Amino acid sequence: MPDPATFLVTMAAIFLIAFMKGAFGGGFAIVGVPLLALVMDPIEAGGLLAPLFVAMDLFALRYWSPSTWSKPDLKALIPALVVGIGIGTWLLGVLDRQAVAVLIGGLTLFFALRWFVGGGRVVQRERSLAGAAVAGTASGITTMIAHSGGPPLAMYLLPLGLPKGIYAGTTSLFFTAGNLIKLLPWLWLGSLAGAPWVLMVMVLPAVPMGVWAGWKLHGKLDRATLFRVLYGLLVAVSLKLIWDGISG
Repeated sequence: MPDPATFLVTMAAIFLIAFMKGAFGGGFAIVGVPLLALVMDPIEAGGLLAPLFVAMDLFALRYWSPSTWSKPDLKALIPALVVGIGIGTWLLGVLDRQAVAVLIGGLTLFFALRWFVGGGRVVQRERSLAGAAVAGTASGITTMIAHSGGPPLAMYLLPLGLPKGIYAGTTSLFFTAGNLIKLLPWLWLGSLAGAPWVLMVMVLPAVPMGVWAGWKLHGKLDRATLFRVLYGLLVAVSLKLIWDGISG
């Protein structure tokens, strides 16, 4: 049985990710591994999250139907996502766990600080096949390494000026595909035998509760304010993760 601190941190992390999945279609799983790495090994955290992400996707797709998907963008993004996941799997296989902790913390800190420095502003631009390829590949790499594929995808999709519902639905399907593809590699890397299955089952109720709560509040949430709070949290936990990896 997991200790109370591990259970509470895991429950909070899963609810938060599921909430963002329901509210904005996903893309904020970046908060998962850094938070869980406060109470468990980063590789173990990734292995625990991988099946739970699939459960979140199944619930979220009840709300984000095909009418909310930007199909031209997904056709360009998903093949690049597959390539990126392959690269990320290779990187996780050759790096030791302290290096993974520093890498995850560094990526998280980079994306969080980049958001703050940019002031959350978005500059409008046209759809680009090359841009989709770069964003999809980068998202695949970072989603495999740290479940943090949201920032590269957002950097591509947000400037397209998609309606709020289309943006959320496109993001939801993109990460549904990514989470299904990376499920087996993550379980393999985290070791099926050592996966925290009891903890997974205990926190599973947070998945439908979080997705439902996010969906219900979708139209009322101030996205900018919520993101400021969450990115501030990311800065704190990423610094802790980097310190733990360096100090060994």
